[in-house]
Amino acid sequence: MDVSKTPLGTHVVIYAMRPGLIIGRGGETIKELARALEEKFQLPNPQISVAEIEVPEFNAHVVASRVASALQRGVHFRRAGFWALNQVMNAGALGAEITISGKLRTERARFEKFRAGYLPKSGEPPLEYLQTAEMHVQLKPGIFGVKIRIMPPNVQFPDKVEVLENVRKMEETKPAAEMKEELKILELRETQEATLVGPQETSPKQILEEESVKTDEKLTRSDEPGKTVGSDTKPKTKPQKEKGEKKARPPKAEKEGN
Repeated sequence: MDVSKTPLGTHVVIYAMRPGLIIGRGGETIKELARALEEKFQLPNPQISVAEIEVPEFNAHVVASRVASALQRGVHFRRAGFWALNQVMNAGALGAEITISGKLRTERARFEKFRAGYLPKSGEPPLEYLQTAEMHVQLKPGIFGVKIRIMPPNVQFPDKVEVLENVRKMEETKPAAEMKEELKILELRETQEATLVGPQETSPKQILEEESVKTDEKLTRSDEPGKTVGSDTKPKTKPQKEKGEKKARPPKAEKEGN
């Protein structure tokens, strides 16, 4: 049940498997509950509403009451524990644990656990999603305790990661498709610019092609012998006069003989 205070009074919500039993014929049971809350607990103007539990196997209080009632009827504790555990796991729970303590077989008290599935006990997920409930039963040997822990389905754990293959394929194929679309858009833009500018002006693509041709020509000229980058003229030669003067000079040996 949930209790919340409002300006009009106290609102009480009762969750039950069979709401008809709590409402009673003509709402008699609800009226009696409202009187009891007002007289014994001094709640001003209690307003009671009943809600049905959709999946009772995921509610720890319901499972604890089932195990307790089975123990009261004289069912063996192991049979009651495994029966409740199978019901919870068959409903689709991620994990469950049932602990029954008391004088189970001997005069000395002990406990037994029935556990199945994935049930973490520390961290953020248990604090947020784990449902726990405790119930006590008075039997001939003494008081028996029943403790239930249930981890419902559709709980996101931080240590579990799912890899989606379809998403990976889409990411691999996406860049190629985007490149094709971009190329088509560029071609359309170039055609539009060419039609708008006219035949006299050149498009940016033609300017880039001309610059690339010029750079290639410069590189080829630099590779040829006797040519420098950026000059188309041949290398300068020395004048003929200098050559003639060198030939007219006598050798050093003749100068010494004279």
